Amino acid sequence: MGLAFTIDSPIRVAKYGISSVVSIADDELIEKMRAFYSQKFDIPYHEITKKIHDYRAERITSYLNLVDKIVKEKFESFKTELAESKVALENYIAMLPNKSEIKKGLESLMDDGIAFKENIKHYLETNLSPGEIDVNIMTKLDKDNFVKDEQLPVEFNDAHAALRGFANSNLTSSVVLSAGMNPRLFAYFENFSAFFPDFNNNLKKKIILKVSDFRSAMIQGNFLAKKGLWVSEYRIESGLNCGGHAFATDGFLLGPILEEFKQKKDQLVQSAHDLMVKALGQKELYAPETPLDLKITVQGGVGTAEEHNFLIDYYNVDSVGWGTPFLLVPEATSVDAETRELLMNAKEKDLYLSHISPLGVPFNTLRGTTNEMFKQKRIDDNKAGSSCPKRFLALSKEFGAEGICTSSKKYQDVKLRELAEIKDTLSASTFEKMKFNITEKACLCVGLANASYLENDIKITGQSQGVIICPGPNMAYFDKEVSLSKMVQHIYGNATVMMDANRPNLFLKELKMYIDYLMNEISETTADLTASQIKKWNAFKNNMIEGIGYYQTMFSSSHFLEDRIAEIQNQLKSYKAKIVEIKIPELVA
Repeated sequence: MGLAFTIDSPIRVAKYGISSVVSIADDELIEKMRAFYSQKFDIPYHEITKKIHDYRAERITSYLNLVDKIVKEKFESFKTELAESKVALENYIAMLPNKSEIKKGLESLMDDGIAFKENIKHYLETNLSPGEIDVNIMTKLDKDNFVKDEQLPVEFNDAHAALRGFANSNLTSSVVLSAGMNPRLFAYFENFSAFFPDFNNNLKKKIILKVSDFRSAMIQGNFLAKKGLWVSEYRIESGLNCGGHAFATDGFLLGPILEEFKQKKDQLVQSAHDLMVKALGQKELYAPETPLDLKITVQGGVGTAEEHNFLIDYYNVDSVGWGTPFLLVPEATSVDAETRELLMNAKEKDLYLSHISPLGVPFNTLRGTTNEMFKQKRIDDNKAGSSCPKRFLALSKEFGAEGICTSSKKYQDVKLRELAEIKDTLSASTFEKMKFNITEKACLCVGLANASYLENDIKITGQSQGVIICPGPNMAYFDKEVSLSKMVQHIYGNATVMMDANRPNLFLKELKMYIDYLMNEISETTADLTASQIKKWNAFKNNMIEGIGYYQTMFSSSHFLEDRIAEIQNQLKSYKAKIVEIKIPELVA
């Protein structure tokens, strides 16, 4: 969900029992939001400047503690409101899932007459808890840091400092690690006792891994287990049908991936438990006799209650995550009015995988953002590139150990000069394409943070970057601003906020995206082909074909979308034929 869009979501939604994830990548945004909320709730504030030792971790710890304090106060007030107002209670009950035991319990107390208030109050105290304030660290964003020309110790790298900031906070919640394995960062967890189980088998701080397949989960989970660390949740995300950066699999589709987790969960649990117990014994720490709780969850492109329930019932996942649709819920996410209007009007053609990320990873993008306008204006004025004030993505070592961001003016100036020197050897179309590849990169650090500043009237300084937003393709099927209550009721099948009857189901949408992705990969490849690349593309094709075979059986044997089964099977047959027709280039001797 970017940097800004859920930066304060816990303050907005945790009182309802809704958990959310705060990105802790941008300590500058975090510090400004701490100042904003301190003033709003009349809480003393003392700025943590960059002159303070370990300022990045200190800023993160202080903000998370502030959010925790505010959430707890709002939760207590909310329980009081529910106990004193039947209207508020009825509205809250309407938001709960139909299968919820809490919903059933509250409904049974609604007609208690004179004892209503006391009984409700006792029930709320016993059964309600606020949503968790989880945090996200993108493992790739672990830039080395320097004081003048001297490199600081690794614990001052960006992701390391962010982890320390979370570990030192008052929160009892989870850190979500995304973007793959960072061995140095994973090893750094060992420095914090909160990530090890206590004598009651509780974890004060938990680890969640965002993964794209079972193999990745096993490798990363066992790596951590060998250090005595337990992964409490594997969060499976669609490789392409998601927001933000898209980490495509080699043609492995969501359904078969979920099936493998379903079949092999016990193997995942037992393997990690055995390794963790051995490691804790070597550290002379307490080791649980039986495995700790482990959840399997899924997210990416879910848009209906039918899809939500099917994933839970058929694949036995513990929960289903929703992200992109909440960008149209002002009560839940931080988005400026202009960008939210753009999201409401977005169609399929407006949502695409771009190469604007300096990470070199495909990035979900929305056409027509203010960032797009400012970036193009600089290109037209021969001033391409960003001033790069935050440097979180200054990860390229091409020009030195301190790193440089490929979206920066400094980097693009060099690359454009190099391109100009060979212009006469290139065709006009090749020159323009190479120029576009250089200047396409955008300043995500600023663009993904600006929405919060605009929404909250916080002054924006420096070069104009506008707003970047990174919804998943699912945004095309949601076209209006909705209340939190209505969105939650939509998720549980008690209301409808999506009116597009032609929306493809999440499995077929992802399949089409993978077909398009492979075709684009092949057509856009300009470098000399290698045997390994050709082998990868053939495996990609075969994996998709096997995935279609899985879906043909799954849709026939389950009751999922059974009223559209003939249409779905025809689509699968058509997609298979299209995949078979994809021509993989051959090596030329």
